[in-house]
Amino acid sequence: MKILKKGAEADVYLSSWDGKKSVLKIRKEKKYRNPRLDERIRKQRTIRSSQSCQGVGLHTGVKTEITFHPAPENYGIRFIRSDIKDCTEIKADIDHVVDISRGTTIEENDVRIHTVEHALAAVSGLRLDNILIELTGKEPPVMDGSAKDFVECLIKAGINIQNEERKVLEITKAVNYTNSYRDIDIHVIPSDRFRITFMVEYNLSAIGTQYEAIYNMEEDFAFEVAPARTFCFLSEIEMLKEQGLIKGGALDNALVIIDKKIDEIEINRLRDLFGIEEAIAKGSNGLLNGKILRFKNEPVRHKTLDLIGDIALLGVPIIGHITAARAGHASNVEFVKKLKKVYAKELEELWKDD
Repeated sequence: MKILKKGAEADVYLSSWDGKKSVLKIRKEKKYRNPRLDERIRKQRTIRSSQSCQGVGLHTGVKTEITFHPAPENYGIRFIRSDIKDCTEIKADIDHVVDISRGTTIEENDVRIHTVEHALAAVSGLRLDNILIELTGKEPPVMDGSAKDFVECLIKAGINIQNEERKVLEITKAVNYTNSYRDIDIHVIPSDRFRITFMVEYNLSAIGTQYEAIYNMEEDFAFEVAPARTFCFLSEIEMLKEQGLIKGGALDNALVIIDKKIDEIEINRLRDLFGIEEAIAKGSNGLLNGKILRFKNEPVRHKTLDLIGDIALLGVPIIGHITAARAGHASNVEFVKKLKKVYAKELEELWKDD
């Protein structure tokens, strides 16, 4: 993996990334090379064994365990909560989205699951088709704020090639979503594979204008996107707390970008707010505690991660090139809804025999 900024945290991170050899092994074992065949003709995939991670939910603060299970052909991605008796499986579907407050929440039959995008991104980014995601609570664990631990779980589980051909929506005509008020644009155009180009723009020196382009999702996701951590602005923290969010938020699972003047009184108030005992420092790099970035453009990479997870709610992977500017969960969800509407006939055709 390429780390653009060196430092103690980056060094530890490099040494702990044990999924690299497994991914490289998968690449070497691939029998195909035509990128169109990769997406169009290849067989469906699941995992060989069940694997778990434990932690707390970012917004709910609830201790929870997530387990990725193998699933049969044409199953798709579904969630189930083992803490609810006789809970039915919840399909990862755009029609099940009920809230987009700093994350994507789905609900079916009065059972709700918060912040599903990182788990969905890990499954979709590794180009897996059939997975059951079991939770012991109402939100997946935030882990370190990225999808890295979920990717490691899935890689450790191993890839199982199934018999049925993969169902894929090929983009043949452009679909555009624009929010002029917020200056947000998301577009998808035909391409030979699933690609994403993302741009963010903030009037802050710590971020500024950033770009990210992923042209080979299967080979690049695990290293270039999955490790990017969630971020928020210092000025948002109190508001998010008042809204009942980030109950599980901490300095070890999010990047906090300093976007306002901060003094010792403010620092002590933050420590009280989050129950932090250790010292908090104003980082010279514009990040609270001067946290070392894993990538120079880590914020836009995390936005890309979120988009990949939200796109998975379409229910099938796509062959197309998505470009996004200043997008977030709300716009991602609206874009997927529009995409589903425009391609309703094609999606129906994909599932007509099931």
